[in-house]
Amino acid sequence: MARPIYHQDYIARIRYSNTLPEPPFPPKLLDIPNTGLSSGQYTGAGFASRLAREQPLNIEADAELGMPIDLVGLPRVFEDDPAIHFDLDPPQLDAKDRALLRPLNSLGKPMSVTTGVSFLRRTEYITAAATVNRYDSRNAALRTGSTPKRRRVPDVSKDDPINILRNIIKGFDLAYPRDAYRGQDGPGNMRGADISQEEREAWARPRHPTNPNLKLLDKYPVLPDLEAFPDTGNYMILKFQNNPSTNKEYDPRLDLGLIQPVPHNPEEEARYEELVVSAAAEGRPKPIPEFRYEYFLPANSESVTNIKRKFNTLDPENDSDELYDETNADTGRRSFKYKRIRSYETYTQVGNPDDPWNDSIAMVLHDPDTAKERRLQKGAFIYPVVQRTSIRAARPRNMAMLGTQANSRIDEEPKVDFVELGVRGPTEEGLGLVKGHVEKIDPPPAERAIEE
Repeated sequence: MARPIYHQDYIARIRYSNTLPEPPFPPKLLDIPNTGLSSGQYTGAGFASRLAREQPLNIEADAELGMPIDLVGLPRVFEDDPAIHFDLDPPQLDAKDRALLRPLNSLGKPMSVTTGVSFLRRTEYITAAATVNRYDSRNAALRTGSTPKRRRVPDVSKDDPINILRNIIKGFDLAYPRDAYRGQDGPGNMRGADISQEEREAWARPRHPTNPNLKLLDKYPVLPDLEAFPDTGNYMILKFQNNPSTNKEYDPRLDLGLIQPVPHNPEEEARYEELVVSAAAEGRPKPIPEFRYEYFLPANSESVTNIKRKFNTLDPENDSDELYDETNADTGRRSFKYKRIRSYETYTQVGNPDDPWNDSIAMVLHDPDTAKERRLQKGAFIYPVVQRTSIRAARPRNMAMLGTQANSRIDEEPKVDFVELGVRGPTEEGLGLVKGHVEKIDPPPAERAIEE
């Protein structure tokens, strides 16, 4: 029977050597009365301080304290007394020298100096008697303006959900007045709040609230990029805890890495279903399944340029098989060869699979005048991010530590060492999935007319 393995933190004891030279003078020997170690005076906190007070200073201080002042060099020093007085109009000090004139009581206490700070006040203790005397009607000096102002009762209608929704719709009506709804409120439509003239002026000529010197250079409408939707309908962000490459400098192959999730076994699927049922019973969002991943990079670093050309729709030769670097001996197909780097596991992740637009989005500014590809109009295009996951290198699994046959079986499965990558266009099934995700955001004109 295998022995259980317990986790233990590794403690490294490091000793740093002192490379400073010894003092050039011999140590000073002091006559310390020996009272024994039983009293504990040598280990007390005040022993060194008392010893320093008892030892006299072996310094002979003269009348001028080591700084002789020769008055002979001063002009008219023996003729006119004001010649040695302080100048009534001294020259302006440099900003670097002003710190030398700080008072002694402020040295070492920079946080205690509150002179000139308007928002710091001494603590005042208010008693019931002082409060009564302050607002006493018989005090003639405090009669005017002494009555405390009543707090304004908040307007309940501003916190009303219908009012909040109307103000949100007002923002869209202000940006797109041609699409503003003017009819009666119904199940599928609602009128926005009234737009004031000041709001129209602010939209037509925006101005920074605190810095009026700032000028608006350009503006972009926020739009979803419907042509870039994947078959999953959303994107995910993967963040490595450490550099996946061994190169000290940036590895260009990282731009083209492949990451493949490892399918769950039946035990993991059952465990995830229990989490889904528990989240639904408690009213929490549906949890995101955690996966293990296999990471691959191009085996040949010289193939990076050809791989990017293969995915470039503007390259006229992106369909050429000459861009591939490998040929399969059995099938004769051309492909790019990828090498497995290591396995990764989920470290932390956040997101909501049922509402990818609510967690986070990615935004890209596009201007057709400066962009190489002009398939889109000018705008700030947003992309839904369903989850943000941090992954780390998978630790070696031990059968005795896990104690389950399922995980042991996973470790015994052979891993893929190389991948042959071929690039093709989307299939009909993939295009159908993309169309379904796009229609949820931008329904066809017929369905839109029925809803209206």
